[in-house]
Amino acid sequence: MTHASEPSTPQETAVYTHGHHESVLRSHSWRTAANSAAYLIPELRPGLDVLDVGCGPGTITADLAALVAPGRVTAVDAVRDVLDKARAVAAERGLENVGFAVADVHALDFPDDSFDVVHAHQVLQHVGDPVRALSEMRRVCRPGGVVAARDSDYGGFTWYPESRALTAWQELYHRVARANGGEPDAGRRLLSWARRAGFTDITTTAATWCFATAEERAWWSGLWADRTTESVYARLAVDGGHAGPEKLAEIAGAWREWGRHEDAWYMVPHGEILCRVS
Repeated sequence: MTHASEPSTPQETAVYTHGHHESVLRSHSWRTAANSAAYLIPELRPGLDVLDVGCGPGTITADLAALVAPGRVTAVDAVRDVLDKARAVAAERGLENVGFAVADVHALDFPDDSFDVVHAHQVLQHVGDPVRALSEMRRVCRPGGVVAARDSDYGGFTWYPESRALTAWQELYHRVARANGGEPDAGRRLLSWARRAGFTDITTTAATWCFATAEERAWWSGLWADRTTESVYARLAVDGGHAGPEKLAEIAGAWREWGRHEDAWYMVPHGEILCRVS
């Protein structure tokens, strides 16, 4: 397998709120093109060149590579270590049309008009300047191509049964993410950001994840309970003065309690944009 060159460590203009604790990668590795990029799939065909921005552990990347082969996918992330996981996924699937590089979406190290498709999943909510990021994604996309982005919207997360502790978690997450330079309610802002980045032909859609079976509830509540006390997010919450360890432990317990409720239901909404480049 060939790999794209790896430039120097990218400039960081915002802190990645989640980090790459096992509880975070547990969530990221669940993602597929089908459950996280269905709005983009109709635009893909064999032979296209794709840039996957913020690829993480690479499960979506691998799906995209299979869909566009013999076209190539270049997968980039701001963190070098997570690219090793993405490489392993590609190798396990026998994909030879994927390259990897460390990159900063605010200043992509690629020439103009390099790709037919530029894709970012759950990236713009974490960057310091999402409009600049979209402008860079537009720059490296060929005329006639598409820039695709999908982000969740934490203000729209909905669950049952009601839980004061989970409401406190939602408020806490907003404070921590914004203190780190991100925008957790990115989904509703994608259209605005795309227009400010100079796109004029924009298709906007929305989609959800829903966790309601016993297995789904246990998985979702467990990873958020662990993330609340053990991930970079937990450290940022404490170090930033947003919550102490006791409060985080209380919230983690509420996640586990919610996950055991046989009527529990959780919805995660996402905004999506397909921006055509002229």
